[in-house]
Amino acid sequence: MTIIEYEDKYLDDVRDLLVELGEYIVSIDQDELEQIHNDYRIKMTEYDLNNVSNYNGKCYLAIEDDKAIGLIMGTIRQYDEHDYLDYKCPKEGEITELIVTSKIRSKGIGQALMNKMEDYFKSVGCEYVLVDVFAYNKNGINFYGKQGYHPRMHTEIKKIK
Repeated sequence: MTIIEYEDKYLDDVRDLLVELGEYIVSIDQDELEQIHNDYRIKMTEYDLNNVSNYNGKCYLAIEDDKAIGLIMGTIRQYDEHDYLDYKCPKEGEITELIVTSKIRSKGIGQALMNKMEDYFKSVGCEYVLVDVFAYNKNGINFYGKQGYHPRMHTEIKKIK
């Protein structure tokens, strides 16, 4: 397994991985609010790769047998004038996507992708790394905890109708 920066020849693999991640999130959503729209495969990939390009980010792929079996995407967090009113606004990297195909998990690939992204963030002067994890994604929460991440914010939800 090798880790490389995104190349267009792996676009279909990236789309497959993002759909796999989306389907997993839908399957664990106890509120049943998540969905995979018909345009998800194309538009989500375009959206994510555009964010990587527009916000000084990177997309790294774990490659095995000339196929992407995992990916991580991250960007540099952007602040606006209101953020500075109540936050120190250190330079922060943000992991926007991380998936290793379900067929090959728990073999250190996610850890290798995280290390690569954290190295990039360090190289551009980031002080912190943020990642939003879906509350029902216990596997993800456990994974990030093992990497030294901890909760900073919680979002609460209540159905009223």
